[in-house]
Amino acid sequence: MSYRIIPLIMCGGTGTRLWPLSREGRPKQFISLFGKRSTFQDTVLRVSDQRLFDRPIVVTGAAYRFLVLEQLTELGLQADILLEPARRDSGPAIAAGAAFAMTRNADAVVLALAADHVVQDTPAFVAACEASLSVASAGHIVTFGIKPDRPATEYGYISLGEDIDGHVHSVREFVEKPDPATAARYVADGYLWNSGNFMFRANALLEEYGSVDAASVDTVIRAIDKAERDLAFVILDKTAFEGAKPISIDYAVMEKTTRAAVLPASYNWSDVGSWHAIWKLSEKDEQGNAARGAAVFENSRNCNVSSDKALVALEGVQDLVVVSTQDAVLVSRQSDTNGLKWLVAKLKSVAPQVTEDHLKVHRPWGSYHTLDTGDRYQVKRIVVKAGGRLSLQKHHHRSEHWIVVHGTALVTIDNTEKIVHENESIYIPIGATHRMENPGKIPLELIEVQTGSYLGEDDIIRIQDDYRRS
Repeated sequence: MSYRIIPLIMCGGTGTRLWPLSREGRPKQFISLFGKRSTFQDTVLRVSDQRLFDRPIVVTGAAYRFLVLEQLTELGLQADILLEPARRDSGPAIAAGAAFAMTRNADAVVLALAADHVVQDTPAFVAACEASLSVASAGHIVTFGIKPDRPATEYGYISLGEDIDGHVHSVREFVEKPDPATAARYVADGYLWNSGNFMFRANALLEEYGSVDAASVDTVIRAIDKAERDLAFVILDKTAFEGAKPISIDYAVMEKTTRAAVLPASYNWSDVGSWHAIWKLSEKDEQGNAARGAAVFENSRNCNVSSDKALVALEGVQDLVVVSTQDAVLVSRQSDTNGLKWLVAKLKSVAPQVTEDHLKVHRPWGSYHTLDTGDRYQVKRIVVKAGGRLSLQKHHHRSEHWIVVHGTALVTIDNTEKIVHENESIYIPIGATHRMENPGKIPLELIEVQTGSYLGEDDIIRIQDDYRRS
């Protein structure tokens, strides 16, 4: 009996190489880099043909659970959302997804995909999946190999072995992230890049993983067996999952297994791993300049600009990356694809906030945007979705003043409820138990002015919460 392929979408990365646009609170897979949809949404849509693909499994962290749910809802699609209690790299994450897939079908064939990759030719991608299915069903772990266009050191390399079925080959050699000289030799010798996407029978993957690290596989399976349901999410058991060794699937399995196979694929793939990769995928002017947002170029070549609001003007320069957000500006060289990783590591020690969140922070009920801060005050613009409701909460160190500018708010203060309309305001004293919700059909927008001795987000004492964050 044949079964549909179960997509397993890995959605837990932080995307530091696309800072300052990508940050820990909203990493690159949830950002609209090309067009209106995020790369996560494009990945889900790529495997949405129900004739070939089954209900997807998404593996992510608790911090991104509502982003995943919101972006799935925007597409009108559903998935099983597994929450990792700790980051353990792609090895344990894929093992967890495989173990969960087996609870749905003991012979499940799984397609493991990164949520932050770009595929420009979806029909060719689907054809590659169809071409790999019989080999994966027979017990091979199939990776999709990409023809290199440069001696990259950030990818694994694959040497093709014997032809298995006319499309898929055995793997003669699988090598992770070589040095520049070795990478150049691999390109000359016809090696392929490992795209980091795999198709396999779930039980075959777990067998191969278990043959080199049985303890990690056992503890991941226990994390699935002891998982709990919470709203739309499956929460892996924390104690069990944290017992797994942190390691990528490439090092854990692909470099060691004898079941590896490769399909040479051509569907215009990119892992969007740098601003240079963004530039390569973007439309450019006659001088090779690309712009996302407002930009003017004079006597400049091969530059890449991304700007939230400010106009960026470049004159007399070449091969630059300039990224402007409302609280940070990056200026870098196009050729330096690895330096940003070290820069972000440095920023985490000197200015951690700019690596964690934007001034606009998304929440399951909507968003807030910090407009101004001072010694004892902070001003925010808050947007609450129709039907959205903040937690019932209180603060020890601040009072708040809310001014409604669009829509209608239902505000609870201690034991009193009040409707607040546009151009009306309400005051919440320090220590008062309060809640805001949007009972209307349109977004609620308001300005919040906080005043007090401490204004941090950790001065929120949640008493009751629709999203179980209390």
